[in-house]
Amino acid sequence: MAEALKGQVAIITGGSRGIGLAIAKALATEGVAMALIARSTAAVHEASETIWATGGRVIPLSADVTDQRDVARIVDETVRQLGPVDLLINNAGSASAIGPIWEIEPETWWADVTTNLFGTFLCSRAVLPGMIARHHGRIVNVVSSFGLYTRPESTPSPYVSAYSSSKAAAIVFTASLAATTHSYGISVFGLRPGLVRTALVEEGARSAAGQKWVPEMQAALDSGRLIPPEVAARWVTFLASGEADDLSGRVLSATDDMTTVVSRRDEIRREGRYVLRLIE
Repeated sequence: MAEALKGQVAIITGGSRGIGLAIAKALATEGVAMALIARSTAAVHEASETIWATGGRVIPLSADVTDQRDVARIVDETVRQLGPVDLLINNAGSASAIGPIWEIEPETWWADVTTNLFGTFLCSRAVLPGMIARHHGRIVNVVSSFGLYTRPESTPSPYVSAYSSSKAAAIVFTASLAATTHSYGISVFGLRPGLVRTALVEEGARSAAGQKWVPEMQAALDSGRLIPPEVAARWVTFLASGEADDLSGRVLSATDDMTTVVSRRDEIRREGRYVLRLIE
């Protein structure tokens, strides 16, 4: 795996903390050069220092993933400083719209959708010309179980409708993008990291709306039954190696065993598993 990763160039959005930073550290260990992307200049520089301290090659770039000009700039700068992009991790996320939809400001609701879906689209669109020209590339979209029901008894999450809707849309976008880029040698995956203690989760749980409408989030944080961000990071490293390219278009769970999932690739494709679809 190390040989397959060494020398690759990655872009990681939402890379200054939490899952994004854990992914960056894991990839740097394998010799991947990367651009870390976040809105805050100070935060992304601080995160990059942890990579530099281990000898990793990283450039910190502040940007808004919902701004097309910003996105074009970070891709151009990454290529200029590091080389062609092999790997894009769409990890930037937003979950500020909490509560019944009639109590949420439309701008707040739409901001979540814009970050989670439109940002994923813009970043993917920006790296694809280079990937298509080289007939090589991988994109990993960090999605969520809030965007799909994994068990028959699963129920909707009514008070995080913007987050759930946009993550479900990102799952469908993943499948669509995988289908349209397959002939160009590009693989696209959705990855569910599980419930991770991130600033996004903590801020939502502590907010007045979170305490009122989704108190189970704080209860989950207090329980300690959380998934370390390094679990998702290991999966991204595995996907970047090409070992799971046959599962392009699928949504994978970071808590699943990688070897087991890949060994079942024929069954997964044949039975249409790990995709979002309506069962009648």
